[in-house]
Amino acid sequence: MGLDSDAQSFDEIKENLSHRKILGPDAFAENCIYVILAGGFSQKTAKKIHAQIMEYIHNNGADFDGLFAMFHNKNKINAICKIWNGRDEFCRKYYELGNIDARIKYLSKLPHIGRITANHLARNLGEDVVKYDIWIQRLGVLYAQNPALAQKIDNGNLCDEIKCACDDMFVDLCNQTGLPRGYIDVVLWKSSQTGLIGELKNERKD
Repeated sequence: MGLDSDAQSFDEIKENLSHRKILGPDAFAENCIYVILAGGFSQKTAKKIHAQIMEYIHNNGADFDGLFAMFHNKNKINAICKIWNGRDEFCRKYYELGNIDARIKYLSKLPHIGRITANHLARNLGEDVVKYDIWIQRLGVLYAQNPALAQKIDNGNLCDEIKCACDDMFVDLCNQTGLPRGYIDVVLWKSSQTGLIGELKNERKD
């Protein structure tokens, strides 16, 4: 439909989830920096800011004052500087871990990367995982057909019951489509974020 997806295109995400690539420190850090910037912004804005910041870093290094003059968020710029300057160690330790759960836990401990953002980052790094953001949580509640769960939706603190509902939904969709759940995740997210799923639901009601 010509819709944008994430830092990568839909096709790139599908390919990366099907054949995970091992990234070098620079590419690893660039992915970390993107998800840090993406929080609270539209994709279009996040991609624009990310491109500007990465161009500055590649030309001048991770200089806090210079980056802060471009983007006035001390916490995010501080995290960006730490990740870029420590990218060799961060990247090495990530790929040394032997399973997805350990790698996601590690990502969640990086500067300004939380529990939900860690899943976003992991998916962009080629891990077949779900970002349990507000849109996916809402769909999981609908799938579970348990309206009482809606009160537990929280974009900052994922409820175990909602996570279970989302996981059941993805198991079902993966079985039906044969597609990676990380790919289904980004398609559902974009469809919800743009209102496409709501529009289709309304059409069916009519």
